[in-house]
Amino acid sequence: MRRLLPALLLLPLDASRAQEPVMELPELVVQSRRFEEGRNRIAPSLGASVTEITREAIERLPQGEEAPLNQVLLQAPGVVQAPQGELHVRGDHRNLQYRINGVTMPEAISGFGQLFDARGLRSVSLITGALPAQFGYRTAGVVDIRLRSGAQDPGGSASLYGGSFGTFQPGLSYGGGVGRFEYFLSGSMLRSDRGFENPTSARTVPNNATEQFRGILNAAYALDDRTRLSLIAGGNASRYEVPVQASGPSPFTAFGRNSFDGLDPRGRQWQRTAFGVLALQHSRDALDVQLSGFLRRTSISYLPNVMVDLLGTGVASTVERRNIAIGLQGDAAWRVSERHTLRAGFFLSRDETTNALASTVLPLDGAGGTIDAPFTITESGRVTQSLGGLYLQDEWRPLERVTVNFGARLDGVRGPASGSQLSPRLNVVWNVTDATTLSAGYARYFTPPPAELLVRPDLARYAGTTLEPEVARAGPVRPERAHYLNLGLRHRIGERLTLGAEAFFRDVRDLQDLGQFGTAYVFSPYNYARGRVYGTELTAAWRGERWSFHGNLTLSRSEGKGLVSNQYFWSAAELAQVARKFVRTDHDQAVSASAGASWRAWEGGTLSATLVYGSGMRRGFANSESVTPYMTVNLGVAHRFEGPDGGRWTARLDVLNLFDRRYQLRDGTGIGVGAPQYGLRRGIFAGLSRSF
Repeated sequence: MRRLLPALLLLPLDASRAQEPVMELPELVVQSRRFEEGRNRIAPSLGASVTEITREAIERLPQGEEAPLNQVLLQAPGVVQAPQGELHVRGDHRNLQYRINGVTMPEAISGFGQLFDARGLRSVSLITGALPAQFGYRTAGVVDIRLRSGAQDPGGSASLYGGSFGTFQPGLSYGGGVGRFEYFLSGSMLRSDRGFENPTSARTVPNNATEQFRGILNAAYALDDRTRLSLIAGGNASRYEVPVQASGPSPFTAFGRNSFDGLDPRGRQWQRTAFGVLALQHSRDALDVQLSGFLRRTSISYLPNVMVDLLGTGVASTVERRNIAIGLQGDAAWRVSERHTLRAGFFLSRDETTNALASTVLPLDGAGGTIDAPFTITESGRVTQSLGGLYLQDEWRPLERVTVNFGARLDGVRGPASGSQLSPRLNVVWNVTDATTLSAGYARYFTPPPAELLVRPDLARYAGTTLEPEVARAGPVRPERAHYLNLGLRHRIGERLTLGAEAFFRDVRDLQDLGQFGTAYVFSPYNYARGRVYGTELTAAWRGERWSFHGNLTLSRSEGKGLVSNQYFWSAAELAQVARKFVRTDHDQAVSASAGASWRAWEGGTLSATLVYGSGMRRGFANSESVTPYMTVNLGVAHRFEGPDGGRWTARLDVLNLFDRRYQLRDGTGIGVGAPQYGLRRGIFAGLSRSF
């Protein structure tokens, strides 16, 4: 079942833009489009729920192409904003599969949400629900990224963007082609005084600066009319200051001090990701095939202010984590007849993660206090994990208005957590009338634990120190196994209004979750023995000649029972509570909503607005409460004009969090929550770009 985001993407382009001259590459454009159509035939999403945000839609959002990918995806239904650029989709924590031009990318240590900005994207789709058999491993949702092409998007632009919080963001993109070769590259740099979410409601806090560099290249060469070789490469390098609340007297004494006065209250964190994809695509008559190899390296390093962390928590940990993943993916589609299309493929990957931890701790005195004799405990280790999977499915049309997509995938994992599963999939789509579509789907899911986040602590080494766990158990993280059901209805009223409703239910064994335990912004996985996630999504969209609107409302509940891995993260009281009853997961948000509107107010000018509402994620003992609900409104205005130099220019002005709402994403309590984090205060930003 396909659901678009028409609030921004369905308006026609400005007349002035439609008349802009473009680079003449007719043969290369035809080739590029033909290969793209062939690639799309390999992996359709029949029966799943799809929200597609096109290039035109992105440009009409507040911030436009300056927005990071995670901010763009917040306009899709079922998406909840979380700290550090994380996204929670349909009651799941992260667990998103990123696909770039049809190739699955293993998740990075720090996630992929902020790896891309929007300038290099042709479109991005969020695929949720009962996924067809070609999608495996990360199943909360598939972020399907289509990169801009040098043949279809020739030319480029240079931009400057900045404003509040010391934001300065220059960007550059350019694409073109010669003969059978096409390329598109984009890059940006971001400097801001607001790297991570503030630990207080203040507009700004000291020592929270960041510098980030992003870039991506999409290149392709047509070996002949039926075969193309593609290269995709990209990366991100980010440096953060980590703000810490530190003032007045300390609960601990270390190195003869018991006060934060005069100390520099900050840590430092570095995050780096680099990846490359080499893909060979071939299309012949009724057969489309793509074979891809990929390599991804990612690392995260946290360097604390040892004195500040010791005085504040009794522990100061230096964290170093590196991961390298290499793999091979093959996909094929064979159109057997008008009523049958067979699809099959495989996926192989190997992850290797190295961990180094140096924790400065205080010894306990046996009477509930500590001794001022800090010392350091070091640990290091290496974790390897291999994944393998096969799938086969048939898209069958038994009746003119009914399409059935059925199949299965077989997956296996070897490493700290080993297991395998045969997972059947079934989707049925019924076009009841030209205006009404019903869909139903079932999927069996197998989700291995994230290899890049696995560690093996030696708990005995921390006995008698401030890092001694109350519960000295560290059960291994397990693969998650789930049954997923999805029902959907889409109805079009006239030519302008489209309404949609979906219901989903997930019954889970060994439900996976992630938590931040400590000052470093690093996640660790754990399992609930049982889990259940269910909810409803309502969508509406209206489009006219000059303006359009969309709105999404999601009601959901995510809960688990019985903690069965990495139990040392919790207190004995929390373990006892979770063992006897279902509790809400830390990322659960009962009500989530988003809305947007775009108005082509004058020739070359667009006004836009977006809204995000959340009833608040969990807090308190065993996640028994929630933080205060919040709502933010963003406004944007953009104007395209011809400059004195005869060039094509775009000026924009954006106001984020228009009403300067002070809202909390986390308050530092609850299962898996390490620190209080507040959302962005009001910010005013402006930009100017020139196309060439």
